[in-house]
Amino acid sequence: MRESVQAEVLMCFLVSEELSFKVPVELCYDTEDPYAVRMTFHLPGDAPVTWAFGRELLLDGVNAPSGRGDVHIAPLDHGESGVLRDVTIRLQVGEDRALFRVGVAPLVAFLDRTDALVPLGQEWALSDFEGHLEAALGRILAEENAG
Repeated sequence: MRESVQAEVLMCFLVSEELSFKVPVELCYDTEDPYAVRMTFHLPGDAPVTWAFGRELLLDGVNAPSGRGDVHIAPLDHGESGVLRDVTIRLQVGEDRALFRVGVAPLVAFLDRTDALVPLGQEWALSDFEGHLEAALGRILAEENAG
């Protein structure tokens, strides 16, 4: 049975050191793809943009700088209180980068709900890697033959 966990959070889009604004971001975890989380960013004046990356990367990034390649997630300095409050998420395509800041509490709450649905390390029990690979290759071949 297909199940999912969804949440909406406000993230601060850090355009520069002087300019930032809040954007709504939908978080989604689906048992159909148990290793991944999806974030859909709703930037003003643009179509929504969805990024998918490993659930474990998001979990690791809440605790320590994580990610290689296009997605980097890191906790911000705890400051004098020693309490972690925010996380940064950097997304990159080529030379283009987007940096977001989000409170750690909604991310941890979302991750807790995903863990209740599919415990970390148990994704393999739901994963149909071969089926997903066949479907993806079929779509690629169909696009090549159509074009």
